[in-house]
Amino acid sequence: MLMGIGFAGFAAGTWMMSHLTGDWDFWELLMPQILRGSSLMLCMVPINNIALGTLPPARIRNASGFFNLTRNLGGAVGLAIINTILTQRQDFHYARLAEHVQWGNPEAVERLKNMTSNFDAYGLDGATAALKQLAAMVQQQATILSFSDIFRLLTVLFLAMIFGVLMISKPGGTGAGGGGH
Repeated sequence: MLMGIGFAGFAAGTWMMSHLTGDWDFWELLMPQILRGSSLMLCMVPINNIALGTLPPARIRNASGFFNLTRNLGGAVGLAIINTILTQRQDFHYARLAEHVQWGNPEAVERLKNMTSNFDAYGLDGATAALKQLAAMVQQQATILSFSDIFRLLTVLFLAMIFGVLMISKPGGTGAGGGGH
């Protein structure tokens, strides 16, 4: 139950982040971050219990080390995959946005003229500075769109993990004890 709630909360937090814009600041980022962080913590205890809870005490130390190794390795591989997708989506969005910011678009030409005259007024090479700033604006928007794509992907992944939780059988008893009370 805790894992299902945790995965659902994490999915809700990533869904909130999928609506990211360049205007977001601390307050827009606060609630999704709290939701994702607290939801992930709800998942950790049940995951550890499922992974280690049925082992005899003599095997827990080695199993715990192996569990932490695979968790860290999985995190590293996951981050590498996310970074690869992020880079590919950023290139994709940059290409799509650049198709609209070209000489045939009257709004783009007007924006470039306004930026050029503004830079010229400050004694700069207006045309060059305006082109650089316009390219930077397109790059920024492409980056934001690619992060939104990643957050949508993570939302789907964590919603799918809820269905995976339904397939997990509750662990039996704990491993054989070493005597006691």
